[in-house]
Amino acid sequence: MELSFMEISLKVIIGFFLLFLITKLLGKTTIKQLTPFDFVSAIVLSELLGNGIYEEKVNIIYIVYTVFLWGVLMIFMEKLLLKYKGIRGFLEGKPSIIIRDGKIDNYQLKKNRMNINQLLSLLRQSEIFSIREVAYAILESNGSISILKKNKYQKVTMQDLQLPDQPVFLSTTLIIDGEILEDNMKDLGFDKNWLKNQLATSGVNSSKEVLYADWLNNDGIYIIPYKS
Repeated sequence: MELSFMEISLKVIIGFFLLFLITKLLGKTTIKQLTPFDFVSAIVLSELLGNGIYEEKVNIIYIVYTVFLWGVLMIFMEKLLLKYKGIRGFLEGKPSIIIRDGKIDNYQLKKNRMNINQLLSLLRQSEIFSIREVAYAILESNGSISILKKNKYQKVTMQDLQLPDQPVFLSTTLIIDGEILEDNMKDLGFDKNWLKNQLATSGVNSSKEVLYADWLNNDGIYIIPYKS
């Protein structure tokens, strides 16, 4: 016997309001600060509901019971995390300092399975367009990034200083993980000889020794070599 549209609709409606109720009970911070534990819980809950909707032998009462029980377990776990700090790091993960004193911690990048491109993307989402601006960057357990800028890059409006407007330039990445981005360099009108001279001036013998380098028109080249 196949499910009727009425039965499917009824299951979907009940499941929708059950999920809405659980979300309200868990609170707004869980939605905004999605931890690995929350992510897995959401996937399992959606699977339980999705399978129950289209399974003929699963009665509506079983869907309500399953979703309700899983919701109670999630709420219980949230209360447990609030009460016992010791298990938070295991279930939710711990923040990682990936830039410390303006220097990239390559070990923390690898530990969190992150590469330079992903780091740059997170920085751009926080309106940081060059690593040189960052004093500290912390990768939070939910995957977002918190940034403390260096003093000279702290936000001060031109109006506060009563200074005329200055042109704004976008930094251009030249080297990532020892590889020269030739297209970016050509767009700037530079060549490999120019880059080689810039590296030599900074005491770097080869691009292979460079973790990251970029160019900013009003500030020159910025180089981060691999740590020995």
